[in-house]
Amino acid sequence: MAGLPQFRNESSERTFVFRIALNRAITFLAQRRHVTPLNSEIEVPDSRPNPEKEFARDQEESRVVAAIRNLPIEYRQVITLTLEGLSYAEIADVLGIGESNVGVRLNRARQMLRKLLEVPSNERR
Repeated sequence: MAGLPQFRNESSERTFVFRIALNRAITFLAQRRHVTPLNSEIEVPDSRPNPEKEFARDQEESRVVAAIRNLPIEYRQVITLTLEGLSYAEIADVLGIGESNVGVRLNRARQMLRKLLEVPSNERR
């Protein structure tokens, strides 16, 4: 890494590496911009909503919500709090259990959800 000798311990090594990666990406994009011919056609993605994709997404979301509702309460709580963005420590505090127990419950809940959401072989396309 070219930037590593300049590391002055003013931030974590992780953020320093991320900053180097960001600077490299900016440099790459800036150099690439100059190479693009002016007369090239640029494809702009269609930003209009795709009703078919939205319907499929809504259907899948409904399936997941229904599956979560069918979980036993202790697993439903952990999944719901995880989806709300809480950390293991925060979930442990909310539920009054240990962080390792949160991990165990979350793992079991995911396994149950996989089984509940499994598409039977005769329904696959």
